[in-house]
Amino acid sequence: MAEAAEAAFNQHGVRAGQQFILERLWETDGQTPGELAKALGLATPTVTRTATRMETAGLLHREAHPSDARLVRLCLTDRGRRLEKTLEQERRRLTERALRGLTDDEREQLVQLLETIRTNLGERK
Repeated sequence: MAEAAEAAFNQHGVRAGQQFILERLWETDGQTPGELAKALGLATPTVTRTATRMETAGLLHREAHPSDARLVRLCLTDRGRRLEKTLEQERRRLTERALRGLTDDEREQLVQLLETIRTNLGERK
């Protein structure tokens, strides 16, 4: 499924992993790399490197933090904002493709099993 998702997002200029940063910025624009790293469970340098690539691709830009000159905020560009609906449609298509042939009950059971696994791994509290 990862390969299919990567191919779907690549056609819109979004590389592997960048969609997670976009999703967080769609929820709350202007977060610092540290805030994003914490929310995504990544190292801050990883977010910073990815943000540099995203800035080059025109998906976001950096702004000075209003209260701390040492920090930058990552802010979506118009292009980055416009991708929200497009990538959501891609994600829905991928989900439907992945779940094709499962009944509603099987889909619900799958969601419950995945939630249990996430809880067991400490990703949900």
